[in-house]
Amino acid sequence: MAGLAIKLIVGLGNPGPEHAATRHNAGFWCVDLLARQMGASWRAHARYQGEVARGVLAGQELWLLKPMTYMNRSGLSVQAMAEYFQIDPAQVLTVHDDLDLPLGALRLKQGGGAGGHNGLKDLISHLGDSFWRLRVGIGHPGQRQQVIDYVLQRASKAEQACLDEAIDAATQIVPDLLSNGAEKVMNKLHRRVPAAAGELSGN
Repeated sequence: MAGLAIKLIVGLGNPGPEHAATRHNAGFWCVDLLARQMGASWRAHARYQGEVARGVLAGQELWLLKPMTYMNRSGLSVQAMAEYFQIDPAQVLTVHDDLDLPLGALRLKQGGGAGGHNGLKDLISHLGDSFWRLRVGIGHPGQRQQVIDYVLQRASKAEQACLDEAIDAATQIVPDLLSNGAEKVMNKLHRRVPAAAGELSGN
């Protein structure tokens, strides 16, 4: 089975220490872990309005990008880098938090709408919708009016343990995606059972 020809992995989040540990930064957490696993170093790059790292995974050379434009302008950063390196949107994988998935769940898809996610909305406006998405479930607060506060807050200790397990699992499936393709990974993620909140922390 042919692997997926991904050249750029984008983590979505907001810059600054005040946002670093919030649920909305799950995409940043994932690409940070990928960079460590590849032994790659981040450097700020004005051309792309973001932090960039480069490494090799599963025999493929990869760029990693964290837009520093704030979430709702992420598309500016991704478009600038994709155009400079002539990377087709279908060769871009975006990792982001997802309110519509249970806490710790992971799903892979290509295309589709933004689902209310401002980062995705801006990416679609700049790239079209053919890029890949790795969705990290953060759960939902229950009420629509609570969503903004929820995504910009830290998870509880028990919830964070579940999210950390999901981020680790997400980085482990990326080499599988590159080597074996999307269908196999999609099936694997659908069968995966997320750790229950509190299970890993012992609470």
